[in-house]
Amino acid sequence: MQPLCEPVTDAATLDAAGDPVDAALAWHGGDARATIETLLADCAHLQRQLELMRAAMGRGFTRGWEPSVRRD
Repeated sequence: MQPLCEPVTDAATLDAAGDPVDAALAWHGGDARATIETLLADCAHLQRQLELMRAAMGRGFTRGWEPSVRRD
């Protein structure tokens, strides 16, 4: 599986954007809908990865702590 987009590492793009939100919008050519779709897809992918990690990780390894997909 390929990522939906590569991280913006071009210094000129980051400097011109000034912050991560502007950099994400610049990466998608100013298309806010495409930016949001990519961010939501990335969040869903990370949540699936977290669930896989939770299933594979032993409780003794973390002394009872478990990561959560919900924000506190």
